[in-house]
Amino acid sequence: MARNVVQSTIDRNGLASLDQKLALAKRCGHEGVVAGAKAAVVAAVASAVPTLASVRMLPWAKANLNPTAQALIISTVAGSAYFVVADKTVLKTARKNSFKELQ
Repeated sequence: MARNVVQSTIDRNGLASLDQKLALAKRCGHEGVVAGAKAAVVAAVASAVPTLASVRMLPWAKANLNPTAQALIISTVAGSAYFVVADKTVLKTARKNSFKELQ
């Protein structure tokens, strides 16, 4: 009987630790998504202004960049910014959390 009590205490502690790690991982992922979304918005605006301005002013761009090409340029820049910043943020947060566990 005493062995079952000890085992269940260990199981509960293990589950609590697992729940804590899961919550930490979710928070880490959420921070990455938020940072990536912010970066994507900034990158979209930063790439949209020169892209749309060049289509209005430069003859080559006016002749060769249809609306689909313009949207592709802007969305590619925004998507790249999202993934780069989200990845860096998740790695930074995970590294910070792993150092907390060592101390």
